[in-house]
Amino acid sequence: MTVIPIGRINDDPGDFQVLCGIWKTAMSSEDDIAFEFHYCDFLRPNALVFLGGLARVLQLRGRMVDFRWQTLQNNWVQTNLAQSGFLYEFGGQEGPWKGNSIPFRVDGQQNAAAFQHYLGEYWLGRGWIGVSAGLRDQIVSRVAELYMNAFQHSRSPIGVMVCGQYFKNRNELTLALADFGVGIPSNVRVFRGPGAAAETNSAAACMQWAFARGNSTAQTPGISRGIGLDILREFVQAARGSLDIYSHDGGYRLVDKQETFATLRAHFEGTLVNIRLQCDDTYYVLASENVSVVPF
Repeated sequence: MTVIPIGRINDDPGDFQVLCGIWKTAMSSEDDIAFEFHYCDFLRPNALVFLGGLARVLQLRGRMVDFRWQTLQNNWVQTNLAQSGFLYEFGGQEGPWKGNSIPFRVDGQQNAAAFQHYLGEYWLGRGWIGVSAGLRDQIVSRVAELYMNAFQHSRSPIGVMVCGQYFKNRNELTLALADFGVGIPSNVRVFRGPGAAAETNSAAACMQWAFARGNSTAQTPGISRGIGLDILREFVQAARGSLDIYSHDGGYRLVDKQETFATLRAHFEGTLVNIRLQCDDTYYVLASENVSVVPF
């Protein structure tokens, strides 16, 4: 049995490296895996979807995974894990219940309509951030593109895991998604073929190409399958938030209205998306709705 200690995990770039280290330790071991939580005093939703997805991948490969909840001493963390349903999903006895969590959800197969309903109901429909119905539907459809990409392009063997949290003391709303498929850079490289120039095949260049409007590795005539994040990026900027997407060895980060694409040393086999929004009294609408508030 390989024991992996889980400490404090936030959602900054350094925390992504921590998650990649956990993935590397688990995947390089031939033993069963146990996660211990003696020193864990904070876990963000990105950590939950990552650890949950990793556990399912290991189990799919015939490995036993033990979440040693008896080692979790922090009551606040335990309450949030129980409330979201993560604790119950992985062997705990408590939860879930309706609170400040966006419920932990596992989709083994694609169900875009149910996923969009979930986002509209539990993420943007709880009154934590003010959005019109039209804008809410547009943003939900953009996040659903990331969800569908995991099934149609990344071929994730465990599907998609998603959850979130409203942090009242920070006025902050987060949402995280994870899959453990082949990743965006790999798909772009295969699409371009072996003759592509080395500089265009870097992880950073592949991520930049994938997020450009109109680009897609799917070639179905008359159907747009690009990720199409424009309106999501604009909303994140207006809400003074951040958007992070890590996929295999590629990284995308939008924070303080600045976008960066990077080729990363730390990597894992899959894609992790983290959305962070600041909540206040602002009410956001589409420009076409002709309302005198913050338009898109």
